[in-house]
Amino acid sequence: MCLPNLTRLQTYRFAEHRPILCVEIKPKCGFIPFSSYVTHEMKHKVCRYCMHQHLKVATGKWKQISKYCPLDLYSGNKQRMHFALKSLLQEAQNNLKIFKNGELIYGCGDARSPVADWRELAHHLKPFFFPSNGLASGPHCTRAVIRELVHVITRVLLSSSDKGRVGALRPGLRGPRVCEASPFSRSLQRQGKNTPERSGLPKGCLLYKILQVQMLDLLDIEGLYPLYNRIERYLEEFPEQRKMLQIDGPYDEAFYQKLLDLSTEDDGTVAFALTKVQQYRVAMTAKDCSIMIALSPSLQDTSSDQRPVIPSSRSRLAFSVSVLDLDLKPYESIPHQYKLDSKIVNYYSKTVHAKDDAVVPTRLKESEDCTLVLHKV
Repeated sequence: MCLPNLTRLQTYRFAEHRPILCVEIKPKCGFIPFSSYVTHEMKHKVCRYCMHQHLKVATGKWKQISKYCPLDLYSGNKQRMHFALKSLLQEAQNNLKIFKNGELIYGCGDARSPVADWRELAHHLKPFFFPSNGLASGPHCTRAVIRELVHVITRVLLSSSDKGRVGALRPGLRGPRVCEASPFSRSLQRQGKNTPERSGLPKGCLLYKILQVQMLDLLDIEGLYPLYNRIERYLEEFPEQRKMLQIDGPYDEAFYQKLLDLSTEDDGTVAFALTKVQQYRVAMTAKDCSIMIALSPSLQDTSSDQRPVIPSSRSRLAFSVSVLDLDLKPYESIPHQYKLDSKIVNYYSKTVHAKDDAVVPTRLKESEDCTLVLHKV
């Protein structure tokens, strides 16, 4: 299949002669599991992404742990979103890439220092955000350009769009709004401040829609895996039913309608198991999708343009937003996800959390009440 070049503005071909900046973000899963099937208490406190970071560094996948936490990006709180985006810029890993006129200029760098990378990135971005004000080079320039980039991306992510059908899929946001492992939250705790939980995502924005689809993972992999085994036993006895169950497609209107059943009461049937498994596959797809934000200078004399425009402090940028990596996650990957989940949680609990617990006795736990008892003397 021939895919469009999503590093370009998709809707406005007449603007192709203008420079194009494209930011690709993999936001990952934006909520903490709320399922009663979760057996590891840590999963109710720390998000999957933050736990997985420690395992990836331990196995040599990455050199250092990212400060990015998806719950900060999905919070809708601009302070938390800015911190999340800056963290992605500091440690992009596979979760952020920046293209200029279709060519990769930033992302996946693990060898160079973020300071050197940011200086080079600011050089590329300066014409987009400070086109004619003569902003000098140096650390101040770099910080100013990066700040503009972060603010513009935040505004685009919070902008509303009426496209899509996700409105019918509303599991409702449950569970903690703050990840205990988020460096942003920990920093505020050290200062004796509470983390601003969330300002709420506008219901029309892309992050809100992605989050709603992610939350079709109603049972967590711990509750889902036994249902997968139920289907497997059924298929062993009736292999000819695989096509009728639509495990391999087609992913049509009938498939979509089954996703609307948000019940979690297990009636013991294959039909219930199948619905939850298909919802999980869709949710996992949303958890691993990429957002492509294309930006291009909007000329002052183009008042007749119908393009959405985001203003920055010194410029106006037309933008388009696309989502990719939407191939449905394979049914056969569920056993792997179950094993990986256990591996991630066990490693985090035995290493990171164990170290935290060893430090806590030296001071009063914040969650515990302290009662002062006075005795007569």
